[in-house]
Amino acid sequence: MSRTASPPTRHRRAAALAGSALLAATALTVSSLSGTAAAQVDNGRAAAAKVDNPYAGAKVYVNPDWSAKAAAEPGGSKVSNQPTGIWLDRIAAINGTGGARGLRAHLDTALSQSGGSPMVVQLVVYDLPGRDCSALASNGELGPTEIDKYKTQFIDPIASILSESKYANSNLRIVATVEIDSLPNLVTNTGSRPTATPQCDTMKANGNYVKGVGYALNKLGAIDNVYNYLDAGHHGWIGWDDNFNPTAQILKQAATAEGSTVDKVAGIITNTANYSALKENNYTINDSVNGKSVRESKWVDWNRYVDELSYAQAFRQELVNVGFPSNVGALIDTSRNGWGGSARPSGPGAKTDVDTYVNGGRYDRRIHVGNWCNQSGAGLGERPKAAPASGIDAYVWMKPPGESDGASSAIPNDEGKGFDRMCDPTYTGNPRNGNNMSGALANAPLSGHWFSAQFQELLKNAYPAL
Repeated sequence: MSRTASPPTRHRRAAALAGSALLAATALTVSSLSGTAAAQVDNGRAAAAKVDNPYAGAKVYVNPDWSAKAAAEPGGSKVSNQPTGIWLDRIAAINGTGGARGLRAHLDTALSQSGGSPMVVQLVVYDLPGRDCSALASNGELGPTEIDKYKTQFIDPIASILSESKYANSNLRIVATVEIDSLPNLVTNTGSRPTATPQCDTMKANGNYVKGVGYALNKLGAIDNVYNYLDAGHHGWIGWDDNFNPTAQILKQAATAEGSTVDKVAGIITNTANYSALKENNYTINDSVNGKSVRESKWVDWNRYVDELSYAQAFRQELVNVGFPSNVGALIDTSRNGWGGSARPSGPGAKTDVDTYVNGGRYDRRIHVGNWCNQSGAGLGERPKAAPASGIDAYVWMKPPGESDGASSAIPNDEGKGFDRMCDPTYTGNPRNGNNMSGALANAPLSGHWFSAQFQELLKNAYPAL
């Protein structure tokens, strides 16, 4: 059986940065490192030659704005020294907004944190025209046709700052995750699919997602110490046969648009700000119960993958198959996919039938894999770590834990962020989540704003436990 309209999901967020306090940068542990290029860095004179994995042998920048908020929470000091992503989610974020430092200030702080060692700074470049066409919580400030404004007022200023010799000829390694939630939407939420939206059809027709991503890759990738990572959704969005290769193809299209080439892509990132479990240990895609494959279960629903690690490794290989370099890497966002706590299964489900087996053993406790907003029961996942598995450059916390995915009710704002019913705990769903309840926490603020109740939930359900 093949799926012609697989349920693409979304994973959300947009972040506005905040706070202050400087903590020592966290060095990612590396499982196998021989002869890192770290020793080749020539501080202040010339950037080191590009390395295969920017996280290998490097510290990773701890954002003091996020760190201060985390440390102020009960128990938050256990994780407040972890590195998280810096979200450039609107033009104003480049120079800083309301207590949140701008890009230059982050880079200056990173230089001071580095102590002369290689230092990764993680940026989320996130302001496409018609942004996030299948959700309202993270809509952006630019209209569908404002591609020129995107180029000249957003990407060009970012590239200009990163190109300054102080940063370009330093020990910094800039990881730029480029426009999450964009390109996969052109595959899954367009055309005759039941999940299609008019907004996504518009962005596919006008080409501005592809043009914008290509332009960003070209401009940023021209800087020697910038490493671009493209968003590849997550297994519960792209893991179906009719989504998998088409998404790889559209990433290739964007990577070769607007003067860019595939060589300007260091890798992909999956599960950004989402909740898909890293590795399901209690069942595999190859299991069957009473002659029925787990693919026939309601939860898996004919997907080819049951977790992010297997998906990220397979999608990375698919990119190689369609023409990306063989050493292209992958990042997995593990900021909220731990699913620990009392609800975590200790073993496989009963083999009564395939649904009982899968539901009894799965770590991911969401109502539906398409639920993406402020999920109840979620926990912090694996701590950031370099080279944790074959083909994986790092586990990262690109989404800062404790920052909301979207408001649970309409909140007037000047950030271009709408109200998406998927963030409303009373919502009964749509085709993109199989018409299930949203599973969202109540009383959530705007996307990117601090959500204390969510942070406490993530601490409580962390796996590995804190």
